[in-house]
Amino acid sequence: MKSIFTILFISLGLGLNSAQAESPAMKQLLDEYRTSGAQAADFSRGQSLWQQAVSNKSQTRSCTNCHGDNLKVEGKHQATGKVIKAMAPAVNPQRLTDRANIEKWFKRNCKWTWGRECTAQEKSDLLIYIDQYASRI
Repeated sequence: MKSIFTILFISLGLGLNSAQAESPAMKQLLDEYRTSGAQAADFSRGQSLWQQAVSNKSQTRSCTNCHGDNLKVEGKHQATGKVIKAMAPAVNPQRLTDRANIEKWFKRNCKWTWGRECTAQEKSDLLIYIDQYASRI
């Protein structure tokens, strides 16, 4: 009986930690994306988008080219060589805290990687993937 309560307590605690991970800026953006027609954000879809290779300007690009597969470590911009701080907010608490900054980088990176702006659904899924990465992978 004691182990059931322990498991329940741990499970509830993990759920609270995941919910608290969302920054106010991220929550606002997710609400805006839903208003724009996006479904609920999905970690698995975000992970697929992150790894999706797209041919663009005679190159194959994906988010992993610059940010890597492990969002807990630094990446390196494919073209400039500039170091990119870890994407996971659990490692880099400044991530996903500034609404304007999130939108700016979505606009730049979606165009650079996919040759177009991301949809509200894609942004929503990518935000959840980045936010929850450290607790799921």
